[in-house]
Amino acid sequence: MPYTKRFDAVLFDLDGTLIETAPDLCGALNHTLAQAGHNGVQLDQVRHMIGGGARAMLRLGLEATGETPNEAEIETWFDVLLDYYWHHVADESFVFPGALAALETLRTAGLKLAVCTNKPVALSNRLFEQLDIAPMFDAVLGGDSLPVRKPDAGHILGTLDAIGVPPDRAVMIGDSANDLNAARNAGVPVILVTFGYTTVPVQDLNADALIDHFDQLIPALSSLS
Repeated sequence: MPYTKRFDAVLFDLDGTLIETAPDLCGALNHTLAQAGHNGVQLDQVRHMIGGGARAMLRLGLEATGETPNEAEIETWFDVLLDYYWHHVADESFVFPGALAALETLRTAGLKLAVCTNKPVALSNRLFEQLDIAPMFDAVLGGDSLPVRKPDAGHILGTLDAIGVPPDRAVMIGDSANDLNAARNAGVPVILVTFGYTTVPVQDLNADALIDHFDQLIPALSSLS
């Protein structure tokens, strides 16, 4: 296991990396848009709205359906969105194929596993609990866990502090420019999945490695070693 000589920890993004959350996020967004008197959006549209946090997704959803919202409107509908999503966080969401086996392999090898996501931490933990994978992680830091969030390096560094691992002993797994830039800013190598949520094709982001399936994660980590 050459990767264990190079890394002590693996950090993961959540939405679009570990878990296919778009269907439930789309449901919550469309519920909120309907309450606001708007038409809904399509699942494929929502896949390009995820990653910057729920407020950003809500703003993009309102703009896509014909409104330019002010901050007060965002906050009003944000509460509606979160309340609905809390109760429907795992209706259709699922762990990506191969991810659970990869997590188990990494834990067995002695690596620490943590999540660094822009999703609110309470919702992240609730989702992990609903999908029975919460015990896999040594720490989960959400977009509201620190004063900063991805792509700020502080989000990565704060997650590493929580598990006691220095940046030069860690690697980030993500699906977007936010993940790549946060990792780069923190001096951490990054592997991107090709099946996630991104507005920029991951092939154009110059990651250290790309994987099309979680079966490829362990070989990719070894290649970075």
